[in-house]
Amino acid sequence: MNAVWYPSPSYTQGSHLERLMQALGLEDYDALYRFSVESPEAFWSKTLELLGIEWFQPYERVVDLSNGPQWPRWFVGGRLNLAHNATTRHAQGPKAQQLALIWEGEDGALVRLTYRELERQVAQTANALRRLGVRKGDRVGIFLPMLPETAISALAVARIGAIFIPIFSGYGAEAAATRLKDAGAKLLITADGFFRRGRAVPMKPTADEAVRLSGTVEKVLVVRRLGTNVAMEEGRDYVWQEVVPQEAPTAHTEAMDSMDPFMLIYTSGTTGRPKGTVHYHAGFPLKAAQDMAHLFDLRSGEVLFWFTDMGWMMGPWAILGALILGATVFLYEGAPDYPGPDRLWAMVERHGITHLGISPTLVRALIPHGTEPIQKHDLSSLRILGSTGEPWNPEPYLWFFEQVGGGRCPIINYSGGTEVSGGILGCTVYRPIKPTGFNTAVPGIKAAVLNEAGQPVTGQVGELAVLAPWPGMTKGFWQDPERYQRTYWSRFENVWVHGDWAMVDEEGHWFILGRSDDTLKIAGKRVGPAELESAATAHPAVREAGAIGVPHEVKGETAVLFVVLRPEFTPSESLAAEIADAVAEALGKPMRPERVHFVPDLPKTRNAKVMRRLIKAAYLGEPTGDTSALENPEALEPIRALAQGDA
Repeated sequence: MNAVWYPSPSYTQGSHLERLMQALGLEDYDALYRFSVESPEAFWSKTLELLGIEWFQPYERVVDLSNGPQWPRWFVGGRLNLAHNATTRHAQGPKAQQLALIWEGEDGALVRLTYRELERQVAQTANALRRLGVRKGDRVGIFLPMLPETAISALAVARIGAIFIPIFSGYGAEAAATRLKDAGAKLLITADGFFRRGRAVPMKPTADEAVRLSGTVEKVLVVRRLGTNVAMEEGRDYVWQEVVPQEAPTAHTEAMDSMDPFMLIYTSGTTGRPKGTVHYHAGFPLKAAQDMAHLFDLRSGEVLFWFTDMGWMMGPWAILGALILGATVFLYEGAPDYPGPDRLWAMVERHGITHLGISPTLVRALIPHGTEPIQKHDLSSLRILGSTGEPWNPEPYLWFFEQVGGGRCPIINYSGGTEVSGGILGCTVYRPIKPTGFNTAVPGIKAAVLNEAGQPVTGQVGELAVLAPWPGMTKGFWQDPERYQRTYWSRFENVWVHGDWAMVDEEGHWFILGRSDDTLKIAGKRVGPAELESAATAHPAVREAGAIGVPHEVKGETAVLFVVLRPEFTPSESLAAEIADAVAEALGKPMRPERVHFVPDLPKTRNAKVMRRLIKAAYLGEPTGDTSALENPEALEPIRALAQGDA
């Protein structure tokens, strides 16, 4: 596979990586990456120095591994606060009048805050939280859509040394309560509601039920987004607009130990309660800023927009990483194609967005609208495109690259996860980029593809692993250290096994082939679901596809494909056979799907990630486990019905 994008001076000159290489006396990117994994202490010290990270008390040592690689202590003896590094230090310097945050509501409402204005509001909110009884170490739930108050809340909670729990704005009461109860949350910040596709979506009744079910929440702070009348419990509920503006615009910032937690962010499990990943002041925020600098090259004054929700890792990642770098973060509340299919592109033009991140699934959903919505808008401000969440298919990747980026903007593909605080794999503007892939492991991440014996391999499919600890790796799971060790460290001794099938070629380009628990093994050969889906979506009738493996008497496992058709095509047995034949032609006859089913939609999260494990569970009639992350749980019903028909 040939590269589609190549480095140029317009991208490398003045970049974060250029400054770092010059500071370390390294001549090229390959030398820098080697240095980052061979001399991690020197690499991280210089990286944080160039990012301008300020410490209340300097660290004495970069890392202490005396408890093993599973439990590293980073920046030993150092004291800092992420809120100081994200807002205060900029508000007190030459960036004070620079835009820190832009927010647009689905209804067109607009908020712009400079660093000085953001600092003032964070301080007021910190004082309000203290007045409501929140203290260092207390847990605070943030159950909000993407509003200015969402970012302000997170920063204020961190500023006073408390710990926030971001909760997906689309969760029902039970899912929200599970997270609040597990964390022992003392206070919940929520809203009366938000807009989605022109409809006012109430949140307060859901929040009230979640508070009741949790049994831990004592106070509720309510943002009036809609301005509707909602039930308020006296002595428990407070209105943000009535409480926060009354507070003083300056506030004390807690000096936190480098390993003090600031966030518990929960990931959904197939079974059992969700996993609460623990992130600390000198971890997640620094890793987010480092990745944005070294991969996305986000510079001061540029504008980052990642289409996501605060409940997913990419929400806190976008806010904290962009602000630490002194850039501008753009937040949007609503649907990406409302009131028209050009909403995303209109916002890019309107706000001069330079860095745009969206998922492959969202790109596939936008393709049927054609290129006219794009051509209506001037996208010349774009410099970097980003993607994460799932493997790409070639067709939507090239559409995004050519139609949105005009063939000039690199796509920085990014893969890691909540427990990683960002990326294991990514792309750098210093190397050519091949479609659907990654051109580097992230600097500071000693990644490898391992075979079944735990040996690094090239040109073969294996388990994506990390061979040494890094700043940002989760400090275990909340109150469940054994589950953390079992999840990531039980396969090979002292090796983090991430759960993705991957391959790295001879030129150092990486490819993710899907979750290892999603991977099919047909007639003894492993195949990633993304390969099957790519082959299917190459057929002109297929808009998107989801592949799963089901038991087979002869092959051990066989593929079943769930297909969403383009509007101009009609389901038929002959069309199903055509699609199956197309897969067989691309991947070989043994890979031909046993069945091709047509469905109206695939189950997805709010950030458009296809949930294959739920497709498989519904189709096999098994318990689906935690489905609270789904935006469209109704998509599972036609799949369940198909299972009964095939039985």
